[in-house]
Amino acid sequence: MRLIALLWCAFTLMSATEAATADEEQRARKLLQAAVEYYQAQGDAAFAAFSRQGEFIDGEHYVFVVDTHGVMLASGGTSSVLIGRDVTEALEPELRDGFRRALEGKAGEVRVAEYRWMNARDARVEHKRVFFQRAGDRVIAVGFYQPRATPQQAQQLLDRAVVALKQEPQASIAAINALSPRFREDDLYVFVIDLNTGRYLAHGYNLRLLGVEFSSVRDPDGKPVGEPILALMKDRQDGGYDYRWKSPVTGKVEDKYALLRKTGHLLVAVGYYKKSE
Repeated sequence: MRLIALLWCAFTLMSATEAATADEEQRARKLLQAAVEYYQAQGDAAFAAFSRQGEFIDGEHYVFVVDTHGVMLASGGTSSVLIGRDVTEALEPELRDGFRRALEGKAGEVRVAEYRWMNARDARVEHKRVFFQRAGDRVIAVGFYQPRATPQQAQQLLDRAVVALKQEPQASIAAINALSPRFREDDLYVFVIDLNTGRYLAHGYNLRLLGVEFSSVRDPDGKPVGEPILALMKDRQDGGYDYRWKSPVTGKVEDKYALLRKTGHLLVAVGYYKKSE
């Protein structure tokens, strides 16, 4: 009897898991269909709606769009940092292959790409599924979730960035500014300050900050950010600093904590967004 009960529990758990997966896929497909229909009615004007928090965000599902040349045109998720850029080489190989398959597909044909991605909710690398559909010379897609990185991920990215900057400083600076996936993970990115000039040397999210004097940087509420960080790091190699900054995932100003480290004349930083209580 106990064995039968255990088998029944296992069967019930499998059925619940399969049902949950089917529901996720149904929601993703439904959102994709709605996005395609909206694009067919609105044309490229639909990109603004796809890229903001609103009707095309369904829980952890969001819409993103690329053109036939591989340029990201819209995104309601973490890939919003790539809008306007050729993502052919900036995305994981599995996702690039998915784009290519979608671009080769017929109009109205839905294709699927699967790849592995860090899910920040449980700090595990998990499978992620994306549905693609071609609409003219655009490929519209729906992803499953908006990952939020952990402090551990931020520390690991900072460690990798410091090592890379020591070994290949020029190439690493160029890669950060090219938004390379080597220096970008979920809602994490690297920025680098040249302590000799006091200016941004690299930024993995906002290239308009390049060359800007770091001491002049303030948060959206006008509170100084750059000046206190420079003061904090004047006589130390490592540190951390609390501030508020716009999240590339949600588009909202959120509490953030920057992990800081000096290597030579460079100040390297990776900040993670704190979870709301």
